Amino acid sequence: MTDETANLILEMLRGVRSKLDAMDDRMQRLELRFGAMETRFGALESRFAIMEERMALVELRLDRIERRLGLIEA
Repeated sequence: MTDETANLILEMLRGVRSKLDAMDDRMQRLELRFGAMETRFGALESRFAIMEERMALVELRLDRIERRLGLIEA
């Protein structure tokens, strides 16, 4: 293998390494963003669960009020 061929191969490998480093950086940023999205989604799920529980309590109270007022049969 001549020096010219070896230099060409080394140059190509440096380019590949550079692109891999850039892809690794991008992947790390995407992982951070994805982790943040998971955290936000978890918080939303918690909020929805709380809202569902509160709505169920309101529904029970409303049913009790309607029964007391005679608007529905017991």
